[in-house]
Amino acid sequence: MRYSQNWIRERDEPCISLGEPGAFDDRHVFAPCVAHESGEYRMWYSGSRAEVAERVFALGLAVSNDGVHFSRHTNSPVLKFPDNTHSILTPSLLRNPDGSVLRESGKLRLWFSSCDFPSRDPLHTLHESSSQDGTSWSDPSRPLLENVYAPSVIREGDRYHMWFTDVGEEPWCFRYAESINGVDWEVREEPVLKLNQEWEHQRLFYPTVLKRSAKFLMWYGSYSNSPGEEMTTALGFAKSTDGIHWAKNPDNPVFGPEPRHDWESHYTTSQSILQLPDGSLRIWYAARSKPPFVHKYFAIGTAKLTSTSPVGPLD
Repeated sequence: MRYSQNWIRERDEPCISLGEPGAFDDRHVFAPCVAHESGEYRMWYSGSRAEVAERVFALGLAVSNDGVHFSRHTNSPVLKFPDNTHSILTPSLLRNPDGSVLRESGKLRLWFSSCDFPSRDPLHTLHESSSQDGTSWSDPSRPLLENVYAPSVIREGDRYHMWFTDVGEEPWCFRYAESINGVDWEVREEPVLKLNQEWEHQRLFYPTVLKRSAKFLMWYGSYSNSPGEEMTTALGFAKSTDGIHWAKNPDNPVFGPEPRHDWESHYTTSQSILQLPDGSLRIWYAARSKPPFVHKYFAIGTAKLTSTSPVGPLD
C-alpha cells in the first residue's frame, strides 16, 4: 500500500521490544507517550504479562538521548492500579498546542484509560495522575468519564481540550470534550470524526492532536479495508480550524506497516507525535506481527517526517 506522508524509519529495529522473561512487560507493549525535556526523551508506555484475555497493563518508562535508542528506567513500571486487575492504558500527557509537554505548578499531568480485562467487563474509564519527576506518580484518580479510550489532551489559554475514542458502541468514533480544570469534562454530543473513507474498516482509534499555524492536526488509526488486510492497521490524517469540524486527507492513509520488518508487519498505531525544533515531526508507534496474536502488542518503533518531505499541506 502507498502512504501519502513520507515518514522515514531510521533503523530496522524497534526502539522498545518486549521485556525480559519475568518482567512486567514481557508479553505486550504499546501506547507510547513521549516527552522531550532538558535534552532527554522519556517514553511512558503500557506493558503487561499474561495471556491476552488476562492481561493487566502497568505504566513503563524508558529514556533516550536521541529519541531512537531507548533503555528502560530502573524504576519501571512507575504506575499501576492498587487492585492489580485494572490496567493503565493509552497514557496522554498534558501538552501545549504545539505538542510540547506542559507542566502545571512544576508537575506533569497524565490522563489514561483503564479497563478490567480479567473480569471481562468491557467498560473503559478515564483517570488522571500527576508527577514531579515522571517516576513517582500519584494514585490513579476516580473515574472521570466512561467509555473513553486513547485520550489526547492539550491546554490552550484557560481551557483543556480532549479528543478521545468513544468505545461505548460499535463502530468506535472520536469525540471532543472541554474542561476548565482537566477534571470535570463536558463532552460534545455529536462525534467529531466517524468512519467514512474507503480504506477505513470497523473502527477509528488513537487520535493524536497538535496545533500548527493556527490549524489542529490529527493522526488517527483504523483497520484496513483491503482484502486480506482486515487485521492490518494504518494511520489517517485530518485537519481542523476549531478542533471540532475536521477534514480528512483525501489521500489517506498516510503511514502504515513495513512488511520487511516482521515485528511491525501488520500494525502501526497507538502513536505519540512530537514537533522537533527544526520543524520536523517524530512519531513513536506500537507494532505487532501477523496473526495469531500471542503478543497483543509486540514492540514500539519510530520514524521521522522532515520539514522538507513531500507530504502535502500540513499547515
